[in-house]
Amino acid sequence: MTALIRPALLGDIEGLVALENACFDTDKLSRRSFRHWVVTEHRALLVAEMATCIVGYILIIYHPGTRLARVYSLAVLQQYRGQGIAKQLILAGEQAASDSGRLYLRLEVSVDNPPAIQLYEALGFQKFGIYRDYYEDHKDALRYQKRIRRYPGVLQHRSVHWLRQTTPFTCGPAALMMAMHGLDRTYQPSREEEINLWREATTIFMTSGHGGCHPLGLALAAKRRGFQVDVWINQVGTLFIDGVRNDEKKQVVELVDSCFKREAVEQGITVHYANITQDELISVFKAGAIPLILISTFSLDKKKAPHWVVMSGFDDDCLYMHDSDPDEGRQNELDCQFIPIAREAFERMSCFGKNRLRTAVIIGS
Repeated sequence: MTALIRPALLGDIEGLVALENACFDTDKLSRRSFRHWVVTEHRALLVAEMATCIVGYILIIYHPGTRLARVYSLAVLQQYRGQGIAKQLILAGEQAASDSGRLYLRLEVSVDNPPAIQLYEALGFQKFGIYRDYYEDHKDALRYQKRIRRYPGVLQHRSVHWLRQTTPFTCGPAALMMAMHGLDRTYQPSREEEINLWREATTIFMTSGHGGCHPLGLALAAKRRGFQVDVWINQVGTLFIDGVRNDEKKQVVELVDSCFKREAVEQGITVHYANITQDELISVFKAGAIPLILISTFSLDKKKAPHWVVMSGFDDDCLYMHDSDPDEGRQNELDCQFIPIAREAFERMSCFGKNRLRTAVIIGS
């Protein structure tokens, strides 16, 4: 029997809550959550309806600035299972995600849910990992992915362990620890190391507040730990100073910038004062290095903040990144690994500020 698949409406919320409570004992979406997802952007919330009764739904979240979509939740009432409704919902969700420009659809499924696993694999999803202690009941989740828009090219990626930054201002140290651990498994990241790296690399007064790390500060920190480094900066002036209004803070930023540049010369670090291209990033990645790249978060969260990410792969259409800072309420840790960013979107994202700073730190073993 075929169900009617349609977008969810505000009038469906009571039915969705009742369905959720009937299907799940833990990890349940609340009435407030359903209301949010009905009215917000960057999602597909579809219901399966039979005889005016909501018998299933699928919620797919689109991650702004990326080509990634994720099945956040899928449910079908017990008495309607085995009739192909879940398959209908998934296929309709794939189409909605593809129509929105997404290339990949990802999901997680409990290891003890063989019927769902069988369905996902039959629909072309491929297992690409396991997430331990994922659910509220501490069960593990299998990670699946499907490419929903077909283009030529094969993803080339590197096994880089993902880390979450533990403060709002340590994206640079988290990115650097990911890269160093990816190159040398004996290197052990820790929160103490994260703070030490920040102390070594911080500009003191990033833009209008405390925090952020200078590319040469990160490079010097990696060099001290025995790694090879290569830095690209497309401007020769003081970095991150255009957002600083206070003259005293400007003097501090200028002093830190000049100290980093002097020490980089003393340590023999090569600095290319030019734009690094996507082809050059791919070339060093193929050669075994791991790039750290400064981006603007505007396309992700509209905040125009400087943010360090780690390159973790590439194909003909996208560059893939590890991001240490999940957007609470929208992303989980899995959404921040191998994030597909279309080449044209990356070109815009990898410039920061009115001076369009483009910089990368290439870490090698």
